[in-house]
Amino acid sequence: MISLEHVTKRYGDRLAVDDLTFEVPAGEVAVLIGPSGCGKTTTLRMINRLIEPTSGRISVDGTDVTSLRPEELRRHIGYAIQSVGLFPHLTVAENIATVPKLLGWKAARIASRTAELLELVGLDAAQYAGKYPRQLSGGEAQRVGVARALAADPPVLLMDEPFGAVDPLNRDRLQTEFVKIQRELKKTVIFVTHDVDEAIRLADKIALMRDGRLQQFDTPEELLDHPANKFVHDFVGADAALKRLGRVRVDSVMRHKVPVALLGDRAAIEAAACSQERFVYLTREDHTLVGWIDCRVLDRGTPLEHAATDVDWREAAVLPETSLKEALARMLALGFRTVPVTDHVGVLLGDVSLADVEHTMEGGDAHIADVASTAGTDVASTPGADVAGQGARP
Repeated sequence: MISLEHVTKRYGDRLAVDDLTFEVPAGEVAVLIGPSGCGKTTTLRMINRLIEPTSGRISVDGTDVTSLRPEELRRHIGYAIQSVGLFPHLTVAENIATVPKLLGWKAARIASRTAELLELVGLDAAQYAGKYPRQLSGGEAQRVGVARALAADPPVLLMDEPFGAVDPLNRDRLQTEFVKIQRELKKTVIFVTHDVDEAIRLADKIALMRDGRLQQFDTPEELLDHPANKFVHDFVGADAALKRLGRVRVDSVMRHKVPVALLGDRAAIEAAACSQERFVYLTREDHTLVGWIDCRVLDRGTPLEHAATDVDWREAAVLPETSLKEALARMLALGFRTVPVTDHVGVLLGDVSLADVEHTMEGGDAHIADVASTAGTDVASTPGADVAGQGARP
């Protein structure tokens, strides 16, 4: 979909981009990363002709970008930047409608698309459509910027550090939203960032640049496990195994069949204990998680109401789309070897253990591919059975 062939940009005697060649297939995310001044943003701007290359060829869907008028090209390429660039005198809805209006869309279609996009980026249309940029938080403005870039449903999306100006919490949420949106829309995206972890989390391919030259263009796994040179190795850092966990979703390795009983149902809890389960999750009738119980405590005659551990699922559990890296951080913060997995309203779906994390770290690329292909299946064949090295759950 996007191809760069021997692209060079020279400013006098200085080479900003030097003989750059790579190709991004349709529906994939390519992340450009590297030190400041390496040519990332220059490359991005050459694709939509905000900057003209000195030499080389850039094509989008087989068409040389120089054969199109710049304004025509840009109407079919979404563009989101770190400073957001919302028009301060226009409302959120009017900002999102900018390109559709230029394309001559009818008002009803624009209104429908605006509402759809606000919902897609997690903003309530009734609440936000009439607001002005000055009334938005940084994270909300970034979401509107992404919605505006997607407004005309462009096949290509260029993003220049779109989440770089927000706090870590909102940055994480925006990355999660981006992954979710990309899974649905399958846009062809070129994304610029300084953040290695962000690149690994979002990319199908990573282009690591230095002094205008491409050092390696590869999958995140290949970049982590087989760096092309010392610069690549040093840039991605020594904790490659830990970074790899950011590529694996909890639902690809979680255990789905877990011991569970209704809160207060002593017979069910005792039945689980007799089947050599140590911990039993406790739920309400609507299957929302309320805690767990250590069956060994019951064996010592402790009353049921004293043996149960009450938890807030928002703090104790992780979501299926959470990365294993985040799940590990939750385990360490809580002091657990296993954490439950719930949906967005607290319904218990299963659990994930420290052993699952360790197994993934040890397995490398082959294991990541394997667990990704088995998402939705049971990791443990016997409910409650320990995976090697797992220890007790939770």
